[in-house]
Amino acid sequence: MLKTLTWVLVVYLSYCGLLLVLQRQILFPRHQTIPMPQVAEKIPGLEKIWLELSFGKVESWFLPPVCTEEKCPVLLFAHGNAELIEHWPEFFLPLTRTGIGVYLVEYPGYGRSEGLPSQKTIVEAFVAAHDYIIDRPDVNPDSVVFLGRSIGGGTVCALAEKRKPSAIILMSTFTSVSKMAAKFGVPGFLIRDPFDNLKTVESFDGPLLVIHGIHDEVIPYSHGVSLSKASPRGHLITYECGHNDCPPIWDVFYEDIRTFFIKSEVQNGKNF
Repeated sequence: MLKTLTWVLVVYLSYCGLLLVLQRQILFPRHQTIPMPQVAEKIPGLEKIWLELSFGKVESWFLPPVCTEEKCPVLLFAHGNAELIEHWPEFFLPLTRTGIGVYLVEYPGYGRSEGLPSQKTIVEAFVAAHDYIIDRPDVNPDSVVFLGRSIGGGTVCALAEKRKPSAIILMSTFTSVSKMAAKFGVPGFLIRDPFDNLKTVESFDGPLLVIHGIHDEVIPYSHGVSLSKASPRGHLITYECGHNDCPPIWDVFYEDIRTFFIKSEVQNGKNF
């Protein structure tokens, strides 16, 4: 019995040691991303901005709005862990036609961006992106909404600890990496990039919209429910979908986002 317990302990410690070494490759599978060359050239008005950071340059794209006002609201977007910014412009163009600017920021080490991905480097990139966008003369600095999808939800919540947004939208997002890792028997103290979203939304006093698929096979729906309930001003929208097919109907998603902008007083709605 003692020998068996010893072997079990050795196997478990080896398992934890392996995850300690490989966890960032698992959390940020950047080498699995699929580049889409020349996407930017096909999007009218798209602006490329390179952010100078402590570890190198990070790429970002701004989709300017069709706006009737001098200064317009902006959606600052953080994508999922196996995605790139070039995967997203066409999906967000309908929002730009309603007067909303969209700012896509790449993760360090992804695509053409320098550095290595971690919670620290990603937050540095997004802080720089936030500070850039609010200084633009065509942007209302009091109307910047953070939108994060999947691990991007961790990104925008970590950013919200450094810079206060007008509102936060979390899409298919977990409560924390530690909570996700616990399902695999990994103790929380081994997690190098915890992304504690639940802690952030508990203290965030602005509007929070949580969007989650009830059939999400990657991040359970219960995480979305917990996030919405933890926020003083949280609201949950449930879609009939899983993780990678969320949202299932984009026109419904656009309307939900626009409605949230109006209710949150980020935008007055006169543009649509």
